[in-house]
Amino acid sequence: MSGEFSRIAKYFAPLAGEEGRGLTDDAAVLVPPPGRELVLTVDQMLEDVHFLPGDDPALIARKLLRRNLSDLAAMGAVPLGYLLTTALPDGVGEDWLAGFSQGLAQDQKIFNIKLFGGDSSSSRGKISLSATLIGHVAPGAALSRNGARAGDGIWVSGTIGDAALGLQARLGRLADPSGFLTARSLVPEPRVGLALAGVVSAAIDISDGLVQDLGHMCKGAGLSAVIRAGLVPVSPAAAACGEAALEARLTGGDDYELLLAVPPGQGEALKAACGDLPVTKIGMFQAGAGVHVLNDSGAMMQFTRPGWRHF
Repeated sequence: MSGEFSRIAKYFAPLAGEEGRGLTDDAAVLVPPPGRELVLTVDQMLEDVHFLPGDDPALIARKLLRRNLSDLAAMGAVPLGYLLTTALPDGVGEDWLAGFSQGLAQDQKIFNIKLFGGDSSSSRGKISLSATLIGHVAPGAALSRNGARAGDGIWVSGTIGDAALGLQARLGRLADPSGFLTARSLVPEPRVGLALAGVVSAAIDISDGLVQDLGHMCKGAGLSAVIRAGLVPVSPAAAACGEAALEARLTGGDDYELLLAVPPGQGEALKAACGDLPVTKIGMFQAGAGVHVLNDSGAMMQFTRPGWRHF
């Protein structure tokens, strides 16, 4: 592998904005947009945990950015740019670096973001990556996961469970003839650019699983949630996996769709804010504690685990 500074100059300096100063200094200089507040989020991806050995490095790069962009979307923030860290073992060669940087460049163009800086290191084991995304919002307009109120509807964007089933397809455990589920696992779609301030009470992106992330919202607000499993939107590809895939869809995670608390009477405003992105009401917040998932008969469903555990 090339040396650290030559690697940075060849693969990452071309991605840097003016704030990054050509990646020749130890820090970036960022001037926030006038009258805006900064929103920052950081996430990491580890080989064998968040991606598989042999995955396309361009897709790894895009997922790394998109996981963080999804966090900005859940805060209602407009993305500006990012800091990147890489720790790569000796076996990672020029082809991998070229693909990885090409993936970064592709999504920088799509989401109008720039590289501000970061750090490059070696690893004695597997690939370790992290990105810190920086965005901005109007003063006081950042959304929170903790603001739901009793009586708010529970809404979700897009379809739920595709990525979890896509991972199973990539592991050879189920069929994915269209490739749709696999694509959803490899390259999520962060729901950035939605004008949700003043429309929703709270928001979170679905990374750990619908049930578990809804539990985070309930805990933060001191409420309970009741949802109907049959109302949770499902893609045709996921529906083809049958009823046996229901628990995986509700608890599997990695969808990066938005989970929203919406006050009564704001449903049409939400749909207008989301434009062509479909949103679906699946339940309601109420007094109490915990997440209650009901089947089509109205009986409480039980799950092996509510979602992804980090530890």
